[in-house]
Amino acid sequence: MEKIGPGMYITQETLEDESYTLSLRCPRGIISHDDALYYYGLVDREPLVHTMTIYTGYNPSSLTNSGYKIYTVKKDLLDLGKTTVINNFGHTVPMYDLERTICDLVRSRSNFEIQDFNSVLKTYVSKKDKDLNKLMEYAKAFRIDKIVRQYMEVLL
Repeated sequence: MEKIGPGMYITQETLEDESYTLSLRCPRGIISHDDALYYYGLVDREPLVHTMTIYTGYNPSSLTNSGYKIYTVKKDLLDLGKTTVINNFGHTVPMYDLERTICDLVRSRSNFEIQDFNSVLKTYVSKKDKDLNKLMEYAKAFRIDKIVRQYMEVLL
């Protein structure tokens, strides 16, 4: 058996599902950013570092020491856009919906290369299942509605 987290083990033949492991290690956290972009098909490469969002005040040091990237938001905004998805391994994990993922991308745009950022936004705009009303609702909650509106006006 191989230890993958506190009290968590897998056999050596088993391929670890890191997003599932992360969600088990931090049940209040939500898979976000790079992982969500990959899940929704907005980027074509799987993230090297898995990301999660948790509320401000939570101590994520054990997660960051394990190599995960952790973002924080106010406690009342944590569940905005939260949904559950079935990942590539068949596990159910908490993840933000498509529109919340776009808001997270815009909020942390300085962490993304400009060509990746533009590519993600263009891919989102071309999706048939996008919900621009929900996107603007989330953007208002995060106070980035003017920025999101500018990007959407250029791309639409």
